[in-house]
Amino acid sequence: MSIVVLDGYTTNPGDLSWEPLSPLAPCTVWDHTAPADVITRLADAEIVLTNKTPLAAETLAALPKLKLISVLATGVNVVDVAAAKAQGIAVCNVPAYSTPGVAQAVFALLLELTNRTGHHSDTVHAGRWSAGPDFSYWDGTLVELAGLTLGIVGYGAIGAAVAAVGRAFGMRILGNRRTAEGPIPEGGDFVDLDRLFQESDVVTLHCPLTPQTEGLVNAARLAQMKPTAYLINTARGPLVQESHLCDALQAGCLAGAGLDVLSVEPPAPDHPLLQAPNCVITPHIAWATRAARQRLIQQSAVNVAAFLAGAPVNVVTPA
Repeated sequence: MSIVVLDGYTTNPGDLSWEPLSPLAPCTVWDHTAPADVITRLADAEIVLTNKTPLAAETLAALPKLKLISVLATGVNVVDVAAAKAQGIAVCNVPAYSTPGVAQAVFALLLELTNRTGHHSDTVHAGRWSAGPDFSYWDGTLVELAGLTLGIVGYGAIGAAVAAVGRAFGMRILGNRRTAEGPIPEGGDFVDLDRLFQESDVVTLHCPLTPQTEGLVNAARLAQMKPTAYLINTARGPLVQESHLCDALQAGCLAGAGLDVLSVEPPAPDHPLLQAPNCVITPHIAWATRAARQRLIQQSAVNVAAFLAGAPVNVVTPA
């Protein structure tokens, strides 16, 4: 068996090691792989690790030796899973490796919107405090989280972790998931999406991207939200219809948005949300703490070892 990592740079730009894979099979790690080079680089590989390099049906059809695709992520949208299954290729992922970091990132975005810490620091460094007549100043309204309602769309491991932090801030919790209703065991209530968007002061997205959830947050949903509410998205960019969000922010129909993901990454320089008011955007880093990336590599090695032992784990579709 041989292992090829198609796009290892984002997982490990040099501060970690691929050593957990070394004892398992000969391993080649590419920092990046252009679409035109995928088939050439995988021609003799039985096992591939990919993060964002797509493996479409036509690509898989040209790789008869391939036996395992281990995605360096939780979502597997980059793989044509149905084609892999038809070809007898196992596909596995790494669930839950980024849960603490994503929960932390949700509140980093939210606190930037409510406290404007970065903005105020910039103004202090620019000399405004030193030149001011008062001991204190602030721009806009500083918002306290205690007593606000946090609506969580997609109440899995990450959603539950976000709820725990929200409760620590004194927030009321509303959750939505396809298979749950009634009280949340840790406190709060499962509700339908209409009620969640109408009652929440903060809506945070943690559901997978599927045909059913694509464009979930559109003009109609945004119109249900309070004009004082915030939208947070650390899940997948296409969950939000970005032009509708931009219109809502421009019209003042929403207090703000905190986004770690966009529909196209990286965005074009003229992406409208880059100029939208009260919109904090980070470059898809919620998953990327060093600890999370270390877990990602370690669990990917476990995935490969389990497959080689004939007992695959974290399988999305069986071979």
